[in-house]
Amino acid sequence: MAEDNAYNSNLTLDEIVFENRNKAYGAYDLRRSYRSVLTKSFILGTILFLVAAITPFVIMKIKQMNAKEATEVNANLIDILPEEPIIEEVVEDEPPPPPPPPKEEEPQQEVIQNVVPEPVKAPKVETPPPPITKQLETTTGLIAQEGVKTPSYTPPPPPPGPTKSTTVEVKPQVSETQVYTEVEQLAEFPGGINSFRSKVNSSFDTSVMDGDEGTVKTEVTFVVERDGSITDVKANGSNKDFNAEAIRTVKSIKNKWAPAKINGQAVRYRFRMPLTMQFE
Repeated sequence: MAEDNAYNSNLTLDEIVFENRNKAYGAYDLRRSYRSVLTKSFILGTILFLVAAITPFVIMKIKQMNAKEATEVNANLIDILPEEPIIEEVVEDEPPPPPPPPKEEEPQQEVIQNVVPEPVKAPKVETPPPPITKQLETTTGLIAQEGVKTPSYTPPPPPPGPTKSTTVEVKPQVSETQVYTEVEQLAEFPGGINSFRSKVNSSFDTSVMDGDEGTVKTEVTFVVERDGSITDVKANGSNKDFNAEAIRTVKSIKNKWAPAKINGQAVRYRFRMPLTMQFE
């Protein structure tokens, strides 16, 4: 009996707590397996965390091992080509219309003025007085007689002289939608055309070329709008990659131009710029 009541020092806390209790209830088993389950969960969570953290570095390393070696391209840009100045096509103006034939002058008619001669007094014819016997038979007196009226002369008006014709200069009408190639005042980039070429050269991405093309040429054309913006950018060179990059570079320059003008009014103007680069 004493041996049954003796305290066993090797008993665990769970065995002491559940001593003389129903160990088959389930709580006893849960308390005994708690430490092992917690340890396994910690180890599994640590492994998953390490796998998630290391996976991006492994993928990056695999991509670097499979990536192709980058080829270096040495491109010597030709900033300004003084030997190829921009020459605008000169379109000969239409010949002026022939002058109108001289106006035939009407023959002047000689005007002969009718000059009325001054009347000359007729000499008096003295008649002898009648005899006294005749005077007694007649009644003498004064009789009023009207004189002869002469029509007054009015000279004719002078002939009409030559009329003076006045010429009025008519300026051509300027269209707001037409794209002009000839203007009175050319479109200008802020800082001049050399500044625009410098921006094109500095923005050109040479990595699109293989590097062994040598000298590549193209002509870039675009429309300078009435507000100074650039539209309708095109390139007509033989190398498609060079043309595409030239178009992208010109479109990326956001500085506005000073528009071209005709009669002091801003118009749309097509600008042409040759572009040459050398790749070795």
